[in-house]
Amino acid sequence: MKCRIVVSLLTVILLTTLLSSCLVGPNYARPHVQAPPAFRGAEGAAQQASFADLPWWDVFKDQTLTTLVQTALKNNYDLNVAVRRVDQAREIVAEARSQYFPAFDYGARLTAGRNQFQFSPSSNTFNSQGFLAALVTASWEADIWGRLRRSNEAARAQYLSTEEARRGVMLTVASEVSQTYLQLLGLKLQLSIARETARAFGESRKLFEQRLEGGVSSQLPVSRAVADEATATAQIPELERQIALTENGINVLLGRNPDAIEATSNLLSEIVPPEIPAGLPSALLERRPDVLSAEQNVHFASAQIGVATAAFFPQIGLTAFLGKISTPLSDITAGYTNAWSVGTTLTGPIFEGGRLKAQKRQAVAAWQQATLQYQQTALNAFQDVSNALVSREKYEAIRTEQSRAVEANQTAVQVSLKRYMQGLSSYYEVLVAQEQLYPTQSALAQTELNRRLIVVQLYKALGGGWNLTDPQWTQPPAASQSKP
Repeated sequence: MKCRIVVSLLTVILLTTLLSSCLVGPNYARPHVQAPPAFRGAEGAAQQASFADLPWWDVFKDQTLTTLVQTALKNNYDLNVAVRRVDQAREIVAEARSQYFPAFDYGARLTAGRNQFQFSPSSNTFNSQGFLAALVTASWEADIWGRLRRSNEAARAQYLSTEEARRGVMLTVASEVSQTYLQLLGLKLQLSIARETARAFGESRKLFEQRLEGGVSSQLPVSRAVADEATATAQIPELERQIALTENGINVLLGRNPDAIEATSNLLSEIVPPEIPAGLPSALLERRPDVLSAEQNVHFASAQIGVATAAFFPQIGLTAFLGKISTPLSDITAGYTNAWSVGTTLTGPIFEGGRLKAQKRQAVAAWQQATLQYQQTALNAFQDVSNALVSREKYEAIRTEQSRAVEANQTAVQVSLKRYMQGLSSYYEVLVAQEQLYPTQSALAQTELNRRLIVVQLYKALGGGWNLTDPQWTQPPAASQSKP
């Protein structure tokens, strides 16, 4: 009898092994994306090398900026939240993997009482006895149709999606700290220009006052100079306010309370890379974290179709238990109280009112949605890179013309002052020249800031730092932290 049971179990296991090669549902394939042959705005022919191959600390070799980014990568709250999401997804993978193995459980019941389970007619009395059941049970599902494998595939894709999202947050944090730091330097440059402009108008006011006291001028140029000086001076507290707010923003990115930022660098000392190769558009699909995360979402949705399809087929499992069942308790040591069982189970749907079909249609629709979102994310990535490349080119052209305007206005101020002192022109020429100089200087400073901001934006758009490991992200080489 026992031999027959063993043979039956071996037969079930053999059939299960043979049938387990079945795997319902579609096998994952990356959705097609029509990548352009080259990025619009890229200089020359497309090449394999990319600006994204550089580590983030080589974009701008600034020791202060490097330290700030390092601190943010350790303490930023958004990044830490993303890390916890990865931890959750990793445990979901472990939970799904556990379904491959048999599940062992135990249970016991011990009671005592009078005539719980037995009445003895011969004695015509109620017996006092007890009951004990102590069992270890085991169950295992044979993954014939691939339900468990598809579930594990989905869990792993979800984990990889959150992992890529975490790396995307790392790149975003590094980019936001860099951009905010550059904006801080830009505001300090604007503040320097405002103070110099206020000083220049103050010098003109003093000159006009001296000539008024000497009786060779009127009150009008003095009043005009006072008004211009006050207007320029009023810009100083506004810029100081913006500087304080920007410093607070940097500290929040660093996971710190609002405070001042020690930034001794000058915006113009942040050297813009002369050449920035964009690389191949098709390679962008392998580098950008948001694109890779969206692709894993497609993989997850594809595997869920397999899970929904497997629900149409029967589930085959093995069950067993081993233990002791005794009543009364005094017979616990007797051999006939041993209990064991080995068997198979077969369960499957007969009529579900359309529930299973609806679940599969929902899974297919979710996969189609994820596919469209992936393709849209890839399209947005191409747009981001192209926008940054075009902007970089145009900012260079704008800077050239604005530099000419600043030089011309500076010359006009010097000439007008000289002519005024020689009595060859009126105060009006001096004030007009000074009034035109300040806006052009301010515009040039903004363009200088934009030239550097667009480099950071391009680095992020290209998926910069894609080839760095996590330790490399958070701990750059010591040599790169010193400014050349």
